[in-house]
Amino acid sequence: MEYRKLGKTDLELSAITYGAFAIGGNMWGGNEKKDSIDSVRASLDHGVTTLDTAPFYGFGLSEEMIGEAIKGYDRSKIQLLTKFGLVWDGSNHGKGEFFFDAEEAGKVIPVYKYASKASVIKEVEDSLKRLQTDYIDLLQIHWPDGTTLISETMEALELLIQQGKIRAAGVSNYSVEQVSDAKDTLNIASNQVGYSMLNRGIEQDLVPYALANDLGIIVYSPMERGLLTGKYFNEGKLKENDHRNGYFQQFDLTKVKTFLDTISPIAASKGVTLSQLVLRWTSLQPAITIVLAGARNATQAVANAQAIDIDLTTDELSFINAELSKI
Repeated sequence: MEYRKLGKTDLELSAITYGAFAIGGNMWGGNEKKDSIDSVRASLDHGVTTLDTAPFYGFGLSEEMIGEAIKGYDRSKIQLLTKFGLVWDGSNHGKGEFFFDAEEAGKVIPVYKYASKASVIKEVEDSLKRLQTDYIDLLQIHWPDGTTLISETMEALELLIQQGKIRAAGVSNYSVEQVSDAKDTLNIASNQVGYSMLNRGIEQDLVPYALANDLGIIVYSPMERGLLTGKYFNEGKLKENDHRNGYFQQFDLTKVKTFLDTISPIAASKGVTLSQLVLRWTSLQPAITIVLAGARNATQAVANAQAIDIDLTTDELSFINAELSKI
């Protein structure tokens, strides 16, 4: 495994990081608890020291399973990354910015973006209990809240750092302008954003900014929620309650399949899967600090961890990039 320093912090994170969205179950067609916990432990056993979760993932379930999974491991060698700012329990009392209606057990649950100082502090206490720890290594706002001043949210994070409840603070899904505004109050460590072979928009603005300002970039959805594994072109339908049924339709699936077929020989020549090749390519892009990779079971988790060992030549990277330009 490779370990990389995050921004200007003293955090050393594993280049492949365990992404815990799917094990929360909601929006992913459910989950099996044992398989989920086994996937976390398999990651830890194969060099992945960094785990990224959020309260919203399973409405607390993902954090709870992470807390259970790390029992018996040396906490000082694990970096727990979580978030705040998506409120679904009514504690915002109608304040904040309505985001969307989620569904849980057949019930519609309104989700709000809300990041007031008091709400941030409450959320952290809840996360600490679910994670069964007394500190969080990196706390990130999940989505921008247009109803709360960025400075107020950053002041809450600064207080939590002073109290020792978090080691570092970051943001997620922030524009460069929002990142700059946040840094006026607090020297944030990172921005977590969507990035993949099919979604390279950050290369135009965020990547140059990050390189110039020593800002870490944490990448989510590098596999485009499984599309870039290639298996959805050959296997059966997704479950009806799986959000990817609609998500995949934004892409030109014919071109994506052609691209994957074209780069498959590179993966085959190295004895690795398409998923591993895609993860490794992503980890090698400029300014990318860590790449989040989800896993539903131990086998997938081990494969994700081993992706970092793939050696890609300059010619191979150039070939992949040239093929990507055709999509």
